[in-house]
Amino acid sequence: MTVRDSERGDILGTRFAVWAPNAREVRVVGDFNAWNGEQHAMQLILGTGVWALFVEGVENGDLYKFEVMGVDGVWRLKADPMARWCEAAPNNASIVHQSKYVWGDQQWMWYRGEKKPYREPLSIYEVHLGSWRKGLTYLELAEELVEYVSGLGYTHVEFLPVAEHPYEGSWGYHVTGYFAPTSRLGSPDEFSRLVDALHQAGIGVIMDWVPGHFATDPWALERFDGTALYEHEDPRLGWHPDWGSYIFNFGRNEVKSFLLSNSYYWLHEFHIDGLRIDAVASMLYLDYSREPGEWIPNKYGGNENLDAIELLREVNSHNYRREPGTMLIAEESTSWPGITRDVTKGGLGFGFKWNMGWMNDSLRYYAQDPIYRTYHHDEMTFAMSYAYSENYILPISHDEVVHGKGSMFERAPGDEWRKFATMRAFYAFMWSHPGKQLLFMGTDFGQRREFSDQRGLDWEECSKWGHRGVQTLVKDLNKIYREHPALYRRDTDPAGFSWIDADDHGGNVFSYLRYDGQGQMIACLINFSAESRPDYRIGLPTDGIWREILNTDISSYDGSGEFGNLGEVVAKPVPSNGYPASAAVTIPPLAAVWLLFEHKPSEEQLEPEKTTVGIQASARHVSSDTVQEKPMASDRSARR
Repeated sequence: MTVRDSERGDILGTRFAVWAPNAREVRVVGDFNAWNGEQHAMQLILGTGVWALFVEGVENGDLYKFEVMGVDGVWRLKADPMARWCEAAPNNASIVHQSKYVWGDQQWMWYRGEKKPYREPLSIYEVHLGSWRKGLTYLELAEELVEYVSGLGYTHVEFLPVAEHPYEGSWGYHVTGYFAPTSRLGSPDEFSRLVDALHQAGIGVIMDWVPGHFATDPWALERFDGTALYEHEDPRLGWHPDWGSYIFNFGRNEVKSFLLSNSYYWLHEFHIDGLRIDAVASMLYLDYSREPGEWIPNKYGGNENLDAIELLREVNSHNYRREPGTMLIAEESTSWPGITRDVTKGGLGFGFKWNMGWMNDSLRYYAQDPIYRTYHHDEMTFAMSYAYSENYILPISHDEVVHGKGSMFERAPGDEWRKFATMRAFYAFMWSHPGKQLLFMGTDFGQRREFSDQRGLDWEECSKWGHRGVQTLVKDLNKIYREHPALYRRDTDPAGFSWIDADDHGGNVFSYLRYDGQGQMIACLINFSAESRPDYRIGLPTDGIWREILNTDISSYDGSGEFGNLGEVVAKPVPSNGYPASAAVTIPPLAAVWLLFEHKPSEEQLEPEKTTVGIQASARHVSSDTVQEKPMASDRSARR
């Protein structure tokens, strides 16, 4: 909405503009002219392909569309590609909107500009806003979601696409309104309130962004002026066979400008802290999901999409320059080199890349019965062979708990006790592995069923045995993680990690060290077998006291509470695993133990080494909210 100077003084109204270079005529229609555009024909600005018109009296909240006569003489009623607010489906009119929101996150925004995310703790809660708790609005989410995420200690949330989309079942990945937060949950200013509330609670906001393809609805971008304007005319370039959608013409300057402006718009206008770019691989390869003859090589004869590469580089460099401290994250599933390498060094310039290889390998291992894991051991260690080739995020995302793949609970083998124990051990492995973490909603309390956007989450499970323990563990993992820089500061530096033993195939045990570069050391031990490992010898960089800061088998996590290290172990100058010191520790079945180096031993602690029986002091581990329904100890022993 604008004010226009004229001989009559200031006039309140709205200036409309739309790019339709091949149109014969364009009109504005809306509730302000009874949807009759004869008196509101737009004027073509020569040399631009843009049609514009100022309409007096049009104000915030008014509905409108464009009537576009194409080169074929056919009138088409189109939504505004640049609309900042849209009607919710099944309606599709654009809505005049000028934000009146007053932000309160100035401290966060200042701090954001000073951050280097790859050296910061990054624990992400991935959310589909429409089904997190069915029926909640942006304003209600600003209270309930903020409380939940704060309570579990995540550093960030990541929203599945928020931009307007007509089909709710697409979860936002078939976009029609690239500049408009979906009105299903409220107005754009109410969406701003949600982001603001998260920031004021110390939580960053990442949003999925979908530049690779767009929806086919005829009232949106499709053949906007009667020609293939945003898309390619040739379906070998302009049609996505996997998703039944159009591919942007990345080589067209106006389309590049549209997408570049859109990416910056979310970071600037809505204070979004990061964009996770969806399906980057489908943009990079001309032959993605295509058979021979179904794609057109580039000018050099290769399968690289040179226009998409240039667009991604511009999006990354432009936004990092204008909005420092933000994150551009690639969902990229191939071995394309230099995804997170700087553009000036030949890379694509992303800040992070989802580690799809780690995800696939580790979930394949996770699903194996413990007796078979010995044959799949390398699937858990292989990721370390390339861990520093990119800046990685380790994702257990929405894609892994849908379409018949099963929930994390369903994927784990064995009875309920083993399922929950395996899940806890896996999450401890994930939080201690180099790379940042992402969990989809529901996986943090071990929801039994697959995700359904129609059903939402099974919140009632949170109060039940097993689920409550997993949720408590995730809260503690986030707390310990944020308090110990050894677990995050050197995620992209090989000096931040070393194996203790990567090759215990027979024991199903993984042991390694994390370092922060300033003296902090944490030994991480994960036992994926169903047997306890008492007196398990591990090499350590120094003798002294190593305090147990995590044991996923304790009672407050609905573990057995029967196996542990009495709160600490004493490493003696006995070489092992190539280290000058070592200790005998107990690792419970299907469990993880983290040990933090505290100090050198006293004279009393330099006595000859005694093996640890590992009987855990239950009073130290049982919390006030321990659930009563856990299985009897005799049942658990029989399972092992």
